[in-house]
Amino acid sequence: MSTAVLARPRPAPADAFPTQTSNTQADTEAVLLRHIPSNAEQAPGLSKASHMQFLVRNLTQGFPARYVSQDASQPWLLFWTIQAFSILQVGLDPGNKQRMINKILTAQHPDGGFGGGPGQAAHLLPTYASVCALAIVGRPGPEGGWDQIDRKKMYDFFMSLKQPDGSFLVAHHAEVDVRGIYCLLVTATLLDILTPELVEGTASFIVSCQTYEGGFASASQPYYAASSSSYPEDLADHTPHRLLETPRPALGEAHGGYTFCALAAWVLLLPFRDDNEVVPPEIDVGKLLRWLVMMQGNEIELGGFRGRTNKLVDGCYSWWCGGAFALLEALGVGKQENDAAPAKEGESLTEEWADVDDSLFNRRALQEYILYAGQHPAGGLRDKPPKNPDAYHTLYCLSGLSIAQHRISPSDARRAQIRNSWDATRFHASDLKISESVLPGGIRQRIFEDALAWAQDEGGSIIVGGSQNRVVCFRAYSHSSDPFTLHFA
Repeated sequence: MSTAVLARPRPAPADAFPTQTSNTQADTEAVLLRHIPSNAEQAPGLSKASHMQFLVRNLTQGFPARYVSQDASQPWLLFWTIQAFSILQVGLDPGNKQRMINKILTAQHPDGGFGGGPGQAAHLLPTYASVCALAIVGRPGPEGGWDQIDRKKMYDFFMSLKQPDGSFLVAHHAEVDVRGIYCLLVTATLLDILTPELVEGTASFIVSCQTYEGGFASASQPYYAASSSSYPEDLADHTPHRLLETPRPALGEAHGGYTFCALAAWVLLLPFRDDNEVVPPEIDVGKLLRWLVMMQGNEIELGGFRGRTNKLVDGCYSWWCGGAFALLEALGVGKQENDAAPAKEGESLTEEWADVDDSLFNRRALQEYILYAGQHPAGGLRDKPPKNPDAYHTLYCLSGLSIAQHRISPSDARRAQIRNSWDATRFHASDLKISESVLPGGIRQRIFEDALAWAQDEGGSIIVGGSQNRVVCFRAYSHSSDPFTLHFA
C-alpha cells in the first residue's frame, strides 16, 4: 500500500461520544492529510542538505535556548547529532572529533560511569550516550577517548546499581527502568566487561516487564513473580508466572521505547541462556509481534508509528517500534535467509514473486510518513507537523528511515567469518581484574558473534523516492584495543 496514491484516506474509526483524545486524533489526521501530495506521481525527497545544516548549526552556534532543559543530557545531544551525521554519511574532521572527545570525557564521573554533564551524578543513560558517541568519534591511544574510559570503575558502578531481582537502578537513589538495563548491556558489551555476576537474573526480570498487551513497560508488572527461582521447591508444574501475595505498585503500560530496549536487552543476553533450566525465562514473542504491528498507523496517519495504544503517531517511534522488527528477526520471527545460495543455472524467481515484500511492517508507508510529515521545511526532523524539529527526533526519524529502507538480520556467513578471525588473546575484562566473575571463552566469543553477525539483505532494500533518498543501513567500528565496537544506525 502506498498512501501517496490514495485520494482520500478513511479516518480512524470513531463512535458517537467525542472526547479530548478522539478530537486530538481527528485534528492530527487533518494535519497529516494536508501533507499528502495532490500529485500522486510526485516523488518525495529527503532534504539531506537542510538536515545537515540543521545539525551543523547546533554544533557550531550552540543549541537554541529551549535546550536548557536538557542540561542533564549533554552527552545525548552530542550522540544524537553525530549519529545523525553517520546515517547521512557525513564525516567529521579530526578537529571537531577531538572537541567532542574532550567534551564527553568531562562528564566521566570519578567513581565510574558518565553523568549528564561535568560534575553531575553518574547515570546509566548518559553513560550509554557517552560510550556510543566515543565509539563513533573516538580512537585508541592518548587523548583518543576510548582508552580513557575507566573500565574498572565503570564495572563497579554497574554492580553498585544491581538489584536482587536482576534489575538495575538507573543511578544511585533512583528508580529501576528497563531502558537503563539496555544502556548498561550495550555499554558493557562495547567495553567487553560483561560477566556472569553482572547479568545474573536480568533475563528473568526483563520477562517480568512484558504486559498483557505484548509490549514492555518500564519495570516489572505488579502481580507476578519475576522468575521461577522464587517458587516453592515443591511446586510440581513450574508455572511460568506466580501471583504475588503483595502486589507491587503499578509501573506503567506497554510503550515503544521500553519495548525496544527490553527486546534489545533480551537479544544481548541470549549468549547467557541456559536451556538446562527447568523453566528458562521466555518472552511471549507472538503477543509482542501483534502489539508492534498494531502500533503502525493507518493510511490517514501515513503509516507512522505510535508509542502506546490509543496515542498519536510520532516520528521517533519510527525507530523504537520499527527497529524492533529486526530484533524479532534475530529471534527467528519472519527471518529471511540472507545467506541463501544463488539460483542454479536455469532457475529464476518468477516475476510474480521477485518484488514481493514480506516484511513484518509496512516499510513503504513508514518512509512516506517520515518524508512527507517528518521533515521540517527549515531542516531537521520532528515528531509530526506543525511541531519544530529537534536533535532527538532528527536522529530517530533518520534511524527509522534507515530500518524501513533496508532489511538486516543475523547472517550465518558473517558469523562464520567472525568465528574464523576470532582472537581470544586480545583485550579481555579479566586483564583489568575487574571481577572474580569471568566469562567462559565460548560465551565471550558468542557475544561478539551475535553483535557483529548482522548483514544487509542486498535484494531487500526498498527506497521510496529513489536512490537519492538512501541513508546508511548500519556501521561497525573497530578499535585496536578492543575486539570490536559496534553501533547500529
